[in-house]
Amino acid sequence: MFSDTCSILSETEKIVLKVDLHDNKDKQKAMKAVSTLQGIDSIAMDMKEMKMTVIGAADPIDVVGKLRKCWPTDIVSVGPKEEPKKDEAKKEEPKKDDAEKKKEAEKMIKELVDAYKAYNPCMTTHYYVQSAEENPNACVIL
Repeated sequence: MFSDTCSILSETEKIVLKVDLHDNKDKQKAMKAVSTLQGIDSIAMDMKEMKMTVIGAADPIDVVGKLRKCWPTDIVSVGPKEEPKKDEAKKEEPKKDDAEKKKEAEKMIKELVDAYKAYNPCMTTHYYVQSAEENPNACVIL
């Protein structure tokens, strides 16, 4: 399991993130924050849809971690970098294998995203309050 995950992350992949940015200043700060990570090839931002596309061999969780320090961020998709199609005739035969590979890759990515989502509830504090009327042995200064 671990070696499969590492092999996926070492390849160049396309990470699409939904980032809650409101102006160009935040956009520049977010792009600068992500560009400090190693393995990033290109960064693109679509302000209308509020989606950031990162292409490179960086860990998606590290990218989201950098952005979540300042802005609400969610992972939309993580997948292989799309390359230009050369011959469609040659690709018709391995479509069955591609579908299986995509399902396996999506399953591994889903496991990573599920592991990333941690539920840490706040613990409720209970206080015990005792009034003087309930306890006749209590000392009261009048």
